[in-house]
Amino acid sequence: MSAINDVTRERIKGYLESFIDRVIENNQRRKIQSFESSASYLAKVASKPKLKPFHAAIIPPQIMAINEFERSFSTTLGTTFEEAARLIALDHHAEVHRSHEIWGEADQNALKEIENQAAIFEHAARTDEERASLDTMIAAVLSAHEDNDNTARSARSDLFIRTHTGLEYYFEIKSPVPNKDQCLSITSRILRIHLLRRQSRPNVQAYFAMAYNPYGPTRADYRWSVAKLYLPFEQATLVGQEFWEIVGGPTTYQELLDIYAEVGRDKSKHIFESLGL
Repeated sequence: MSAINDVTRERIKGYLESFIDRVIENNQRRKIQSFESSASYLAKVASKPKLKPFHAAIIPPQIMAINEFERSFSTTLGTTFEEAARLIALDHHAEVHRSHEIWGEADQNALKEIENQAAIFEHAARTDEERASLDTMIAAVLSAHEDNDNTARSARSDLFIRTHTGLEYYFEIKSPVPNKDQCLSITSRILRIHLLRRQSRPNVQAYFAMAYNPYGPTRADYRWSVAKLYLPFEQATLVGQEFWEIVGGPTTYQELLDIYAEVGRDKSKHIFESLGL
């Protein structure tokens, strides 16, 4: 049985086709500054930092156009993972939302403990000491909470799923090669979600979800040292297949990639024409 039914497949295709059209439209507004001579190019004025005299001098304008398109495309492609995941999850789970905000009460002690846990974790990572598990960090934050001086607080996740059995999943869907600050920030947000829900795992499960693995098919192939160092990696991350399996089942990842490939084939001529190729 397919993880993505025909109706959802068409919805995802339509969404991706519209996404590509928007990127093309935005890209066509960006005029590549052609290089005719050093004097004429150096006399150009731009309202945004688009002038690249050495690039323009040595790289053919067609290649520059492709590079600008790919850069624009890659910057926004991540949003399509969120919407595709939402559409697929709707067929498999009780409740699904993008940009989901939760509210709860928290006191200053617990909020400070989140900062404290993140700081301790960072120090341990820098000094090559043993780092706390995510379960230990969550327990410390929940234990620090007191029923006084509570204030309404919120937390937001890129994707929320409530299963038919009542499990709550909160996903931060970010680049699979995050920097140090992103890792520490994600860890803090995961702890904040558990605090506001007043629950540890497994009833509430918050994750940093990578839509794909840039190193290979399995978690064991993943090599980005920053994420493995500055995240409680084994408990806090889902890599590629692991994420999509929660969303829709074991075949979801490959089925979705097939849809992306189909849309790519259908739209390739339009993309090339938009770039003047």
